[in-house]
Amino acid sequence: MSAAGVLTIHDLRLLRGTRPILTGVTLGVARGELVSLMGPSGSGKTTILRAVAGLELFQAGRIDVDGVGLGSGMPHKSTLTQLRRKVGMVFQFHCLFEHLTAIQNICLAPVHAHGVSQADAAARARELMAAFGVGHRADALPRQLSGGEAQRVAIARALAVDPPLLLMDEPTASLDPIRRTELGKLLTSLLAQGRTLVIATHDEDFARDFSTRIVRMEDGVVSS
Repeated sequence: MSAAGVLTIHDLRLLRGTRPILTGVTLGVARGELVSLMGPSGSGKTTILRAVAGLELFQAGRIDVDGVGLGSGMPHKSTLTQLRRKVGMVFQFHCLFEHLTAIQNICLAPVHAHGVSQADAAARARELMAAFGVGHRADALPRQLSGGEAQRVAIARALAVDPPLLLMDEPTASLDPIRRTELGKLLTSLLAQGRTLVIATHDEDFARDFSTRIVRMEDGVVSS
């Protein structure tokens, strides 16, 4: 697929009950970009991420992620399986399984959703954790991790099946300035590997320092 079309969103419309959340979002993201979605609370930033990840049904429009297309309504199971190989998502509160160690969290999807062997999944997990500076925390439970460590484990989990697109919701919300800078450098290193990132954030300084492009949202639509 061309660099111009890692993520394409066309006229995306989404209702929650009778309330419009997204009212005609159109957006294209090229390979190697870090796009920050910015806007007030309720403008639709997180909802866009969830729709792209296949976690939120929408009523009209189309989403294409590296050749996998989503239309309105419930997607076919095979489409969701393909999508899981194309997009990883890091939630604001990380959402690690508390009863599993860090490495078990990272191995979960490759083994149980994609049929990767336990040995291969563990090797990939250890490689990612080492690259992100948390290799020594492989056997720690989530409650034993610092906020920064938990976030890095969550990023490793999202990248475990090597998706070209990574989505992140408010990644700097609980980080101090030093950790914010470390995260920015980590995300920049992912861009250098040819990945594409889309983040929803209120952090103007972080977006300005590390994004390749800022997209502003207002009232469920892209305003700039």
